Amino acid sequence: MPSRVCFRLAPTLIVGLMVVGVVSAETAVFRVLPEGKQPDDRRLGRLVHLSKDYFPFTPPATPEQWAEQSERIGRRVKVAAGIWPMPTKTPANAVVHGLVDRGDYTVEKVYFESVPGHFVTGNLYRPKGREGKLPGVLCPHGHFANGRFYDLGANDVRWSLVRGEERFEVGGRSPLQSRCVQLARMGCVVFHYDMVGYADSRQVGHYAGVRPEMNTPERWGYYSPGAEARLQTLFGLQTYNSIRTLDWFAELPDVDPARIAVTGCSGGGTQTFVLLAVDPRPAVAFPAVMVSTAMQGGCTCENASYLRIDCGNVDIAALAAPRPLGMTGADDWTKEIAAKGLPELKRLYKMLGVEDRVMARPLVHFPHNYNYVSRAVMYHWLNKHLGLGFDEPIVEEDYQPLSIAEMSVWNDDHPKPPSGPEYERSLLEWITADSDRQMAQLVPTDRASLERFREVVGGAVDIMIGRGLPAAGEVVAVGREDGELGEWRMSRMLLREQSRNEEIPAVLLEPKGDYDRVIVWIDRKGKQGMFGDDGMPRREIEGFLSAGAAVLGVDLFGQGEFTEDGKPLAKAPMNRDGDKPTQAYAGYTFGYNPPVFSARVHDVLKAVAFARQLAKPEPRVWLFGLDGAGHWVAAARAQAGDVVERAAIDTAGFRFADVAACDDPDFLPGGAKYLDLPGIIALSAPHPVWLLGETEVPPVVKAAYEASGHPESLQKTHIAPDGSTTAPF
Repeated sequence: MPSRVCFRLAPTLIVGLMVVGVVSAETAVFRVLPEGKQPDDRRLGRLVHLSKDYFPFTPPATPEQWAEQSERIGRRVKVAAGIWPMPTKTPANAVVHGLVDRGDYTVEKVYFESVPGHFVTGNLYRPKGREGKLPGVLCPHGHFANGRFYDLGANDVRWSLVRGEERFEVGGRSPLQSRCVQLARMGCVVFHYDMVGYADSRQVGHYAGVRPEMNTPERWGYYSPGAEARLQTLFGLQTYNSIRTLDWFAELPDVDPARIAVTGCSGGGTQTFVLLAVDPRPAVAFPAVMVSTAMQGGCTCENASYLRIDCGNVDIAALAAPRPLGMTGADDWTKEIAAKGLPELKRLYKMLGVEDRVMARPLVHFPHNYNYVSRAVMYHWLNKHLGLGFDEPIVEEDYQPLSIAEMSVWNDDHPKPPSGPEYERSLLEWITADSDRQMAQLVPTDRASLERFREVVGGAVDIMIGRGLPAAGEVVAVGREDGELGEWRMSRMLLREQSRNEEIPAVLLEPKGDYDRVIVWIDRKGKQGMFGDDGMPRREIEGFLSAGAAVLGVDLFGQGEFTEDGKPLAKAPMNRDGDKPTQAYAGYTFGYNPPVFSARVHDVLKAVAFARQLAKPEPRVWLFGLDGAGHWVAAARAQAGDVVERAAIDTAGFRFADVAACDDPDFLPGGAKYLDLPGIIALSAPHPVWLLGETEVPPVVKAAYEASGHPESLQKTHIAPDGSTTAPF
């Protein structure tokens, strides 16, 4: 039988009144670094930024490694887009009208619902005189002014003729229509659809950015803490629109679902490779002037929390493999694609046995574009890989462009749908309600459903936290100083995770005899929370030591010696390049950098990894997060596997949904989506957990332990008004 440790929790544990900083002489007992010096930790430096950093792709050595690597990247994209799991697909209710006949092809107006009441809009081009199932091409347009309605202007198009960018003045005024017309003439069914906030898709604005009036705890809008806590983003809406577009398009009677290509430029290029990353159905991809190891996409629609942490656009584009992937570069952030990105993609495709299916053509004599020269490269790529059978070279011919009236899907017979802030709130209400229903259905009832719960919720938490337990020997003690504190041994050190250039200050208290148990003590104040005002261990810490256990306390990122005054970080650092509202968008920071919450969980995992190395044989590791530190411990417990034998989680009633600012250190994008903190705690089943801080055991936690077959492993306790309790361990 495991021993039972009985101790009294000091009243300061409950009311949070301990003020360690008032005792200047004694505080030195737990300080590791000289006064005024901070840890040598890369996280104290500049944040990773979408346009200031390098995002290389490292191809794997074997198909088996790629299967593992690609699964994680793909899951990252889906979690970031809010489509893990996929939202409930509802009827499209497509309307096709307004036929325009151009002789050798026709164009129709289309609108359909991606979610009830929210419309995808575009034009459907069809070749004439063709029978049977035809190849199809989806064309997202990118950040052209007015999108699908883009018109270069007569004077500008003349300059493009002089520079050799276009062949025809009339056709060259709309490079977007030009590719649709030519592909239709090549026998393809083509759907040219709007980005959110462009042309006919005006229900939700594109560049709205952070808006205080939409940052409400109920009925919020995009970019708000409420939306971010549920992974509701413009990137996600646009990605889901593309998926629903593919659903509708692949079922058209004249489209061959096995021969669908996707091609777009710039932001449309981002949509192209993202759709290939999350959906196996498209057969060919051609993202123009977007795939790069440099700038990753500057719009809010191209960024979302978690999307590019430890990866970049080349990694995401690689998920097209082994499907054909063609690209162009220009005199922009893609100008080095031939030297940085393409060689690595070629190694991947060669390893998969299809080296000829990846290509990039740098056309650096032109600025950012999808001009005729670039389109010609695309026509060749689709001709080859869709099996269109045209003799090369394929030369684009002139055409009569559509007017806005001929393109626009809305008219008196087809009136515009609701739009604006109130509509936006209602859209997110539907998305939230649908997600909540899906999460409720995931609450486990038996071992099979518990596995599904772990797959979905655990798979998401794994991306949100971003790391598991460091490998054995990866975390080492640096600058260790050993001594005594009263009747206990005491060591001060830095715990360094070598491969990541991260280190955390730590204090280890040990009984003078042997021990087989290490308590990792996590506190809101950092390691100083182990000590009382007199600089001596708190009563509960002494209780552990007296019972023959060692206690390890650490400063998590933003605690203790990480800050100049020793007080916990008040606000998370954010990427912000100016005063524009969009610059405060959470995706610009947490799309490239772990949230502070996740960074702190990483540090808890460092402490656990070090604790398991402390005694021979390998000690039992218990993880304690009291005084409201339980939310970090719950996430670490979920990621640590069997290494943590027992955990004490004091939630203090914390919920991610209650965090009201994106720069709050406890802000976790997606934290509220997956049944909030109780959903994370439920991932601990069947491992023993002592749960504090909850009025009642949350239903999902209770259900998970019952489904695991070990309901006795979950023990809930209360702290008495006098601060006393008895640990069930």
